[in-house]
Amino acid sequence: MGLCNQCRDSSRPVQEDKRREELKKIKGAPLNRAAISEITEEACREAEIYHHAGLDGLIIENMHDIPYTLEVGPEVCASMTAVCAAVRGLYPSWPLGVQILSAANQSALAVALASGLDFIRAEGFVFSHVADEGLLNACAGELLRYRRRIGAEHIQIFTDIKKKHSAHALTSDVSIAETAQAAEFFLSDGVIVTGTATGAQADPEELREVTQSVRIPVLIGSGVTHANVEHYLQASAMIIGSHFKKGGYWANGVDTERVQRFMGKMHEHRE
Repeated sequence: MGLCNQCRDSSRPVQEDKRREELKKIKGAPLNRAAISEITEEACREAEIYHHAGLDGLIIENMHDIPYTLEVGPEVCASMTAVCAAVRGLYPSWPLGVQILSAANQSALAVALASGLDFIRAEGFVFSHVADEGLLNACAGELLRYRRRIGAEHIQIFTDIKKKHSAHALTSDVSIAETAQAAEFFLSDGVIVTGTATGAQADPEELREVTQSVRIPVLIGSGVTHANVEHYLQASAMIIGSHFKKGGYWANGVDTERVQRFMGKMHEHRE
C-alpha cells in the first residue's frame, strides 16, 4: 500500500514504537523477533535516558517476555548477561540490578555476578503463593545458600512481599507486616511493597505498616507517579516503570519528558 509523503511522516513514530517493543523480547520468548545485538542496543539507549535524568539506579528486567514461565532456559540467562554487561560497561559505578521473570532468582544472581551488577529483585522469597505463572514456593533458604556458594554475597537481594499478580489466600492469615518480618528474619536485604498489578498504586498504609515493622529498607515496587509520589517519600527507594513509559503504559517506549518531569519534582523534595 502506498503512502503520500505526509502520511509516511506521521506513521513513522508508530512504526518506531512497534519496533522498539520488539527489541525488548529476549531470545526464547514466544514474541522474540530481534537479535541480541539489537536488544542490547535498545537497553543501552533507554539506560542513557534514565542516567541523564539523574535516576539513582536501574533494574534490568525481561518484562516483555510474555507469557512468563517458571522454567527459564539458558538462552534467557545468556541474553540477560549480554544486556546487563553492556549497560554496566557504559556506567561502571551506577547502581544496577536485574530481575528475571518469572522467579528465576538464582539465574538473576548468576547474571548479576557475571556482569558486575549490585543487586537483584527476587520473587517468592518467603511464604508460598499462587502467581499467574503457577504455584510459587518460598526460596529464601536455597537462594541465600546459592549466593554463598557462588561467591556473590556482595550482591544484595531485594524481595517482593505479598507480590502483585498473585493470589494470597494461602497466607490470608499472615499480614503484610508479618510477611516483611519473616523476610527480614530470613536475611532479606530489603522488602518491596507493590499494588495488585503492574502499574497499580501500592497502598500507602501498607508502606507505613511495613516500615514500622522492620529495620531493613522498604521499597515501593509499583504505581508511583508524578501525581502521587508524596505518598511514598518515606520509602527507602521507589521502583518506577509504567509511569516513565509513553501514556503511562508499561509496554510502551520510555518517555523522556515524563522521566525528566518526575525527577524534577524529586529534586525539589530532596532540596
